[in-house]
Amino acid sequence: MTAWQWLAAALILSGAALACTAAIAIVRFPDTLTRMHAATKPQVVGLLLVLMGAAIELRGKGNVWLLALVGLFTLLTAPVIAHLIGRTAYREQRHRDGLLRVNELGDELD
Repeated sequence: MTAWQWLAAALILSGAALACTAAIAIVRFPDTLTRMHAATKPQVVGLLLVLMGAAIELRGKGNVWLLALVGLFTLLTAPVIAHLIGRTAYREQRHRDGLLRVNELGDELD
C-alpha cells in the first residue's frame, strides 16, 4: 500500500468511527435537543472525513467532484435541518426543563 492509500484508509476509518459514535448517541441521549446535537455535528464531520478518504482513493478519476458536491450540500443543509428540528422540539415542548440557559423564544416575564 502506498502512503496515499494509508491516508485514505485512516480518513475513512476515523470518519466511520465518528458516524458510529453519532449513531450510538442518537439512541442513548434522552431528549430531542441533545439528539439533534449528536445527529448534526459528529455525523457531518464523519461524513466529510469519509468523503475525503474516498476522494483520495479515487484521485485521477472524474467522479471526485461528485464527492465534493455531496460534502458541500451536507454542509449547507445540516445546520438548517438542525435549526428546524430544534425549533419544532421547543414548540412541542420536547426538551428537558432547565436545559436551556438562554430562552430567546420564551415569553417575557416582566
